[in-house]
Amino acid sequence: MTTEEKKNSTFSRRLLREALSWLWVIIAFILIEGTLGQARVIPSASMEKTVLIGDHLLVSRFGYDAGVPFTSWHVPLWRKPKRQQIIVFQAPVPGSQDYIKRVIGLPGDRIAIRGGFVYVNGQKLNEPYAVRNSAIPGSIADYFPPARGNYLQGALLPEWAAQIGNYVRDGELVVPPDSYFVMGDNRDNSYDSRYWGFVPRANIIGTPLVIYMSIDAPEEVWEPGHLGERFAAYLNAITHPREVRWHRLLETF
Repeated sequence: MTTEEKKNSTFSRRLLREALSWLWVIIAFILIEGTLGQARVIPSASMEKTVLIGDHLLVSRFGYDAGVPFTSWHVPLWRKPKRQQIIVFQAPVPGSQDYIKRVIGLPGDRIAIRGGFVYVNGQKLNEPYAVRNSAIPGSIADYFPPARGNYLQGALLPEWAAQIGNYVRDGELVVPPDSYFVMGDNRDNSYDSRYWGFVPRANIIGTPLVIYMSIDAPEEVWEPGHLGERFAAYLNAITHPREVRWHRLLETF
């Protein structure tokens, strides 16, 4: 073998090793991102004070959902959320991003809100995490499910307004099989199951594990498509460390 051939052979082996190394990196990313965990950033105040705008979460998908990153392909797995557990899911709302809310009703549960307080199967739910402001008497935040004549007042998603009556029994909302009723902890500022209906089990992605970063920045920074503003927020956090909520780092759920 000539010197030139040896050089070409060595280069080919190096190229093969490099390609195999990147292949393993890609496979590991697909396995981790698709089945074990994902990163999420909170863009709204619907879960305050439990989760704040700008909180960066590590979400566990293990046992809940498996899929291929950057595609819509996924398969629901065996785990089922418990009552009052926080979950990340795809809301049954046209064009929506992933939501984060708290499970209030399990399949078969009877849900009612009276005077702003939640009742499950006739028992008042202990909710130390819930934030209630001055709810308007008779509003969805104060009274749910709404009286039959109020289904079409415009607050409810039209599809949900047309269906909700099918699930109401004796003034309570009955959660159907393989579905969950979810609400945000910030009850007067949360677009949740009260407004658009149940979350199918197949839509659940996972549950948050820990806050790995929390940056105090305006809500619009964390909305999809605002990459420039988001980069500026990260740069500002580096140059102005006080913008980081250090006390929230490594807080678990």
